[in-house]
Amino acid sequence: MNAQPKDTRHEDAYADTATAAGVDVDADGAGGGSGTHHVLVLGAGYAGMSAAVQLGARLGRRQNVRVTLVNAQERFTERLRLHMTATGQQLAELSIPELLEGTGARFVRGWVTAVDADARTVRIDDDRVLPYDTLVYGLGSVANLGAVAGVEEHAYTLNSPEDAAALADRLARLAKGNGSGSGSGSGTVVVVGSGLTGIESAAEIAERHPGLDVVLLGRREPGATMTPKAAAYLRAALGRLGVTVRSGVEVVEVLPGAVELAGGERLPADAVLWTSGTRVSPLAAAAGLAVDERGRVLTDAALRSVSHPEVYAVGDAAAIRQGYGVMHGTCQGGMPTGVHAAVSIVRTLKGRAPRPFRFGYYHTPVSLGRNDAVVQFTRPDDSPRRIHLTGRTAARYKEVVSAAPWPTYGRMKKMPASGAVWPRGGRFTRNGAVR
Repeated sequence: MNAQPKDTRHEDAYADTATAAGVDVDADGAGGGSGTHHVLVLGAGYAGMSAAVQLGARLGRRQNVRVTLVNAQERFTERLRLHMTATGQQLAELSIPELLEGTGARFVRGWVTAVDADARTVRIDDDRVLPYDTLVYGLGSVANLGAVAGVEEHAYTLNSPEDAAALADRLARLAKGNGSGSGSGSGTVVVVGSGLTGIESAAEIAERHPGLDVVLLGRREPGATMTPKAAAYLRAALGRLGVTVRSGVEVVEVLPGAVELAGGERLPADAVLWTSGTRVSPLAAAAGLAVDERGRVLTDAALRSVSHPEVYAVGDAAAIRQGYGVMHGTCQGGMPTGVHAAVSIVRTLKGRAPRPFRFGYYHTPVSLGRNDAVVQFTRPDDSPRRIHLTGRTAARYKEVVSAAPWPTYGRMKKMPASGAVWPRGGRFTRNGAVR
């Protein structure tokens, strides 16, 4: 496949917008000279950062290509560790512009408010417009606040560092006896959702605030996707931390001081953390991109939009089908999608066809506080293998995994090929769509 045709009408508009955003442009105002190919990356999550760093490192400062990364914040959010922020632990300040230094990629801070797939433009903060020739759509997912009545008004989430910090403040006040609960230094924290985020959050809160009662609610048993031994260890660890687990329940409403379950039962709650279910940005659907029932961009084997091939979708924003089914959102899968999109764009710019994307899962690490964890190793289709790790060894493993993305980006700046190594999944990812 040849490079996407260049619409030179975008040059002046891009130069004006880039200048307003603090992005350097060349003297001719063309952002790299006439015929410049603009690659725009939306979202600096794990997938978007991978794409931007790879593109910048592989393309360098080529005068005919400009790479721009757009994100609402300059700080990189370590979503894998937001449950730590929620309990008052300080994480490193990771600067996106600093990481991009030397790659040739530019950074624009702002909220993406609209995408016009026909005009190939993106609106930032409702008052700036950036044109593109190739788009990497990686706006990711957040907790679904509209799934149940009262969640948006009365529950905390881990959608951002600010949200996590707000919960940390509430927990600290409860622990000191300054919350709305009765009793000095006591209170009940209800964590809704028994998936990985809910488990890690409940364990972290119980460990950091032993005076609080922590209740974990979910439709399924915690560790339901693990082997029986690994799941039993996980549930025993939650018990040791004092977490009350109730599975097979469904929350139908979040109230100011309680959660209501299906059947009418109400559980008192001085704080509610919502980790049940996610949603993606509606911008892709509004732009006219083909999406699935959850609003994720439908992609071909090379991660291009099936309706708009100049758009690549990565991470949680994409519905990426492999031989075992549609991928679910994780860091271990998100980063490879970003790298693959970048490599495909580079190949396309050189007049070569992009290759199909293949990925196989390899582990499910779950922290249970700072000194305990379970790591369930998996087959490429994410089904559990017999082997797993527990205890301090697993905790060290989990910490290495959680801290790995940022230094990985640094290595990719110097050695771009180092980011293109991941499990391809063997027979699990060989199907008609990806051969």
